[in-house]
Amino acid sequence: MFSIFRSLKSRNYRLYFIGQSLSLTGTWMQGVAMGWLVYRLTGSPLMLGLVAFASQIPGFFLTTVGGVLADRYNRHRILILTQSLSMLQATLLAVLVLTGRVEFWHLMVLGLLIGTINAFDMPTRHAFVVEMLDDRQDIGNALALNSSMINAARLIGPSIAGILIASVGEGICFLINAVSFLAVITSLLLMKITPVIKAPDSTTVWQQMKTGFSYVFGFAPVKYLITLLAFVGLVGMPYGTLLPIFAKDILHGSSRTLGFLMGATGIGALAGVVFLARRKTVLGLGKVIVMASLVFGLGLMGLALSTVFWLSLVFMLLIGFGMMVQWVSCNTILQTMVEDDMRGRVMSFYVLSFLGVTPPGNLLAGAAAGWIGADYTLLISSLLCVAAAFFFARKLPAMRQMVRPIYLRKGILTESHTNT
Repeated sequence: MFSIFRSLKSRNYRLYFIGQSLSLTGTWMQGVAMGWLVYRLTGSPLMLGLVAFASQIPGFFLTTVGGVLADRYNRHRILILTQSLSMLQATLLAVLVLTGRVEFWHLMVLGLLIGTINAFDMPTRHAFVVEMLDDRQDIGNALALNSSMINAARLIGPSIAGILIASVGEGICFLINAVSFLAVITSLLLMKITPVIKAPDSTTVWQQMKTGFSYVFGFAPVKYLITLLAFVGLVGMPYGTLLPIFAKDILHGSSRTLGFLMGATGIGALAGVVFLARRKTVLGLGKVIVMASLVFGLGLMGLALSTVFWLSLVFMLLIGFGMMVQWVSCNTILQTMVEDDMRGRVMSFYVLSFLGVTPPGNLLAGAAAGWIGADYTLLISSLLCVAAAFFFARKLPAMRQMVRPIYLRKGILTESHTNT
């Protein structure tokens, strides 16, 4: 049992885990409150898509820049800055809602702001995990625990938000999120980080971006992992934007219904994290990715067809499990293949692959839901995700052969192994 939590023996990572767990609970509360607020103010699926689009489109243009900066500068200091700015954004949102002055355009502008901050925060955060660990053999376990905190927050945050929205309104959720950032900022300040000595680099940010692009799309295993995540991010991940419609119009529920649906996703994702945290090796994760992609797609299909609340919860469990196992498995393989001086840039494409492409996906999903309905939109998305899983499965044997020399050099694989 202790092996599931073995990366927590590193003091810096333990501090981060505690602080980020508290902060992410507030973040998920804000996410639910934002979706409900937009739909309450506008009653429009398209407006839901637009706000989600505004909060994520900066990532499409700026995440790769964030990855370069994560490779060039002190990642610890970058995170302190981005988390502080995120706290400011949540505070502004809370003040506007609690004073009754909030308007739709405020939500669009503040969405753009948090999207810009996240474009620099997320690749840095993923790349920084390695620096917090005393033993780099714990990378896979730390990434799984990272996901466990995200999904514990996904379970707790939406459930609390649903109750608070129904009783006192959305504003208190935004206020709690603002306060919760103090936890992660404090944890970062308490860390004892050995500075990473970076060699002087005369290349420009643009040149480093091109180098990262050439590496990601010039090496087939990285390319197919990123492409799978990007495609699923485009057609599958916008399901979250449509959930208020399922909760209110299809299941005939309230904000609590939405909270329970998102909470079920969190439970499924936590189950996926436990499944991965118990693994002691990266070997065999290729097949796991195929399995997870299929589970995610079939979960979306079930949700699209369901009109029964408890059955929808079951499908949300499958969605959460498949989504998280896919993300963490891809991240683990990428982190074990990449060298430290490229880690930030590779992680920027990892983040971009499932967040940067989601804005157009949200926009398309919102428009399609207004045209053919949320259920048919999600059904089409599910079929495309299942097709992507089969495509990736066909590429897996060739990918194994290309990754094998890297894993042999790093000691992850021995000549006796046949799987990757």
